[in-house]
Amino acid sequence: MKLIKITRLLLLLSIASFIGYSCTDTKKSVGHDNYKPLVVFIAGDHEYSGEETLPLIAAELEKNYGFRTKVLKSYPNQNAEENIPGLEALKEADLAVFFLRWRRLPAEQMQYIEDYLKSAKPVVGFRTTTHSFNYPKGHPLEKWNAFAEMVFNAPPGWGGKSNHTHFGHTSSTDVTIIPAQAKNPILTGVADSFHVRSWLYKVLPDYPSGNSVSLLMGHSVNSESPNAFDNPVAWTGTNSFGARFFMTTMGHPEDFRIEPFQHLIINGILWAAGKPIPATWAGKIDIEVPYRGMVTN
Repeated sequence: MKLIKITRLLLLLSIASFIGYSCTDTKKSVGHDNYKPLVVFIAGDHEYSGEETLPLIAAELEKNYGFRTKVLKSYPNQNAEENIPGLEALKEADLAVFFLRWRRLPAEQMQYIEDYLKSAKPVVGFRTTTHSFNYPKGHPLEKWNAFAEMVFNAPPGWGGKSNHTHFGHTSSTDVTIIPAQAKNPILTGVADSFHVRSWLYKVLPDYPSGNSVSLLMGHSVNSESPNAFDNPVAWTGTNSFGARFFMTTMGHPEDFRIEPFQHLIINGILWAAGKPIPATWAGKIDIEVPYRGMVTN
């Protein structure tokens, strides 16, 4: 009888131990499911006030979409081409968002960017990121002038052999969904057509390259060029590092006031981060950043 009681006691202890272990595992699993991805925004453009618009997108992501965010800016101002403090944050990032124009960062800062890219984690890019860097010929970091080609299947800098340009500052752009991509998850809830202040960037015929999928087509309105033609303004794909990306050549600060553009950005970030895109979104974001243009500080 005593042996039976001891056996039962050992059995109960084993069950209790198993239950405790299972509960601990469940807590770990729930914690993992509730993990909030870290999005690092990197802003440094002379003209479009990315250092003001991106923090508003970051705040929306934290408030309504389950992200943590960190916004890094050129220092001491948007015209500072050689310093973006805090890039070590990329070591912990789950997604990097770039809005850059003609930077010349020092090697130690570029190394954080290169290490992130080599990790094949996802990236998102805005407008002048097509010409992110502008190192002089022969510089050890000159290869990064083609950053956009390597990272976003976009032209390798302004002008050049691809003749990457635009159709005039006084023009604007009508945007429409490319019919074949109407059911693309990034376009969930995005209006079929809308108008933005951004003047249209020329990327065709050579870009977007590789396996890119163009989502939206832009048509120049009141173009300053008699040779203007329609060009993609948003696309996705896999870059040369094996990472998924979302890229748009829109990004004028007045674009950020437009609900379809806001919705597109949120969806693009969710998609790039591998998060589900909701059938309905949290709604229009209050963004009223004025166009600054090129100014000296």
